[in-house]
Formats: sequence, C-alpha cells, structure tokens
Amino acid sequence: MTGFLQSLDMTAVWLTVKLAAVTVVLLLLVGAPLAWWLAFTRSRWKPVAEALTALPLVLPPTVLGFYLLILLGPAQAPGSWWVSLTGSTLTFSFTGLVIASMVYSLPFVVQPLAQAFAAVGRGPLEEAASLGAGPVDRFFTVAVPMSLRGLITAIVLGFAHTLGEFGVILMVGGNIPGKTKVISISIYESVETLNYTQAHILSAGLLVFSFLVLLAVFTLNRRFPFTAGVS
Repeated sequence: MTGFLQSLDMTAVWLTVKLAAVTVVLLLLVGAPLAWWLAFTRSRWKPVAEALTALPLVLPPTVLGFYLLILLGPAQAPGSWWVSLTGSTLTFSFTGLVIASMVYSLPFVVQPLAQAFAAVGRGPLEEAASLGAGPVDRFFTVAVPMSLRGLITAIVLGFAHTLGEFGVILMVGGNIPGKTKVISISIYESVETLNYTQAHILSAGLLVFSFLVLLAVFTLNRRFPFTAGVS
C-alpha cells in the first residue's frame, strides 16, 4: 500500500480536490443569484446572458485559457490591479486557477440551478410573500428546499468538471508542483516522461469518479423529478 501511494502524485491529487471544492463554493455564491435572475427575468438581455454563461461549453479550453491568461496577467487590468494590491500575479497561482475554474465550470452550476428555480415557479414564492416572508426568507425556506435536486446536481457537476479540466489550467497556471500542478497536468507529465503506471492510476481514478458522478446525477433525476410550481 505504501508503494502504491508513493507512486502517486498525492500533492496534485489534494491540490485538485482543494481547487474543485473552493471553485464550487464560490460558484454557488456567484451562480445562484445569476441563476435566479435567468429563471425569472423577462429582460430582452436574457438570451445574451444565457449565451455568455454557456460559452465555456463550446469554446476550446485553450482559447478560453488564452484570454484568461491575458486578462489575469500583470500587463493589464484586472491582473495589474491584483499585482498593485498584493504584489503577486494571478497567473501561475492558485488564486488564478480558482478564477479560471469558476469561468470554465460556470454553466455546470448555473444551468441546473436556473432550471430548478424555474421549475419552482412564482406561485409558491408569492404564497410565501402573502404570509409575510421577505425575499431572503422566501429564497432559503421555499426556493432552496424545492430546488434541492438542482442544487445537488450543480454541486456534483461543478466539482467533477473542475477535477478534469486541463487546457485552461495549463494556460493560466502552468505546471508548478504544489501550486498549480493538478491531476490532469500530472497525467500529461506522466505520459511525457513514460511513467505509464502513474498515468494509468490517475486516469482510472478520474474515469471511475466521473462515471459514479454521472450515475448519481441520472439516478437522482429519475427518483426526484423537479417539482413544478405555479408560474
């Protein structure tokens, strides 16, 4: 068992898990208000917002990573602002990886949440308002419980998607052990150095985890359908 663990790049494993966890938590804080707006707005700008949110689904990761590298770099804002405030760069740092991962995994969190909120509808919220519940109270006591399946799906998909990202991470973070070297980068490096044993172990781990994630999501979808509200 000791030899097995020694053959793994455990630093990359733990860094990847940390990155995925931090990314999902921050995406919930940022994505929930956006998903709420998308679910209920009648603004003519809604299609534009939906397209921008879904853009990471169709953009090649290297393209997205390139523009993030430019934006987060020290030569221009907002990367230059960060350098002025902290004295360090966003590129080739864990903080930069978190920002890039949030952009890359945004649709995997926002879209399930928006669908869940839309399925709740306005009816239950209006009923809660008639009983004196404020906006925040209505969100946490009505919308969130009724959207629980969508919330779980968003968390699981966002976490799993962040675990497997490669192109964006390589462009923004590079390959710095203990700092930006995640599992996908470790697999790439293992193949380049002909260390197929480690590449097999890490790849198989991601494969099994991804399968279990999809199985859990599909099982959840079958057992707990969205509860449609009165809109």
